[in-house]
Amino acid sequence: MQTLARRAMRLPGPLHPDSADAISLDSGYAFPEIFPDLTRAAARALTVFRSESLQYGSPYGLRPMREWIAQYMRDDGAAVTAENVIVVNGAKHGLELICRLLVDDGDAVVVTGPTYFTAIPILRSFGLTFIEVPQDEEGLDVVMLAKRLAQRERDRLPAPKFIYDVPDFHNPSGITMSLRRRQALLALATSRSIPIVEDSPYRRLRFEGSSEPSLKSLDRSGIVFALGTFSKLIAPGLRIGWICAEADSIVRIAQLKSDGGTAPMTQRIIVEFFADGGLEPQIARARAAYGEHRDRMIEAVRRDLPSAVFTPPHGGYYLWLRFPDGIDTGVLAERAFEAGVSPIAGNAFFAADDPSSARAQGIPSHYMRLAYSNATPDRIDRGVKLLADTLRSME
Repeated sequence: MQTLARRAMRLPGPLHPDSADAISLDSGYAFPEIFPDLTRAAARALTVFRSESLQYGSPYGLRPMREWIAQYMRDDGAAVTAENVIVVNGAKHGLELICRLLVDDGDAVVVTGPTYFTAIPILRSFGLTFIEVPQDEEGLDVVMLAKRLAQRERDRLPAPKFIYDVPDFHNPSGITMSLRRRQALLALATSRSIPIVEDSPYRRLRFEGSSEPSLKSLDRSGIVFALGTFSKLIAPGLRIGWICAEADSIVRIAQLKSDGGTAPMTQRIIVEFFADGGLEPQIARARAAYGEHRDRMIEAVRRDLPSAVFTPPHGGYYLWLRFPDGIDTGVLAERAFEAGVSPIAGNAFFAADDPSSARAQGIPSHYMRLAYSNATPDRIDRGVKLLADTLRSME
């Protein structure tokens, strides 16, 4: 019989079943019909740049890739250079590396309640405890966070090692943090020397309205670790992302990597795709497609699930539904899957360990996340209808 490591024993089983037949309204897979043609870029990667593409790479990433990312972030207001950037195997790998850099077993981290459900097992695998802070329509509740931190001081508990948040089109809630809340969060974190991990993969997928400044662009103390990814900008199968942080942290993170240099060939394909001017048209296609999908899902939920309450997101991939008290979305999700549609129950997005957590109060039992990114508009209609039929069968 296997003897598991403690980090593995802390992890739950599968969050939801896997079936190719069910209409996927669960995980944030991209819409295949907008994947770009990378043939020309790949051909150059394997001919002109063959010796680079097929060799081990620098742990920092290809220099042209790092320079492009740095310019991309400067265009978004962040005062960074290539020395502040390291290329990683997607944003989740970046979060894992930040944990390797900053935390030890038993440390605490701050997350929102709810938070990105895939981040939870990554954080748990490092033996961390969670300080779960609620959100409102402006994002993470900084006043509540300040109270929690002050209470930890009174209890003579150490400060959390970092604050993790998705400030743009939050996963799963869809909320975008307001400017004043971003400024308050940075002020609090800076005053207490607590790093912030800004995970913002959906930032360019805004369908209407204007963007708020990124936390990294507002950072004057070097406390923000910004996670980026090409999964939402181009295609998730590329598995290329980045961390942007202070140069001394980047040097240490490079020594914690064990990948022999993140996929040089894939990096070169991306660099060449950008050189061909491919990014902005691709983002325009993504915005148009996902905006249409969002509108279709909002229409379907309002028509078929009128009891579900939600705040329409201005971008991103998800609707966060609140059903009436007494509806167990865990049971609803299981039965909906049997009917042919796959959502995710809201309890997967709550991580707290302390008695004041949302889980202890039973709040997550009537939340559910629906992803509109992957399914076609017609399948979104069909999936929401199946979910509504399942809900009626439970009444």
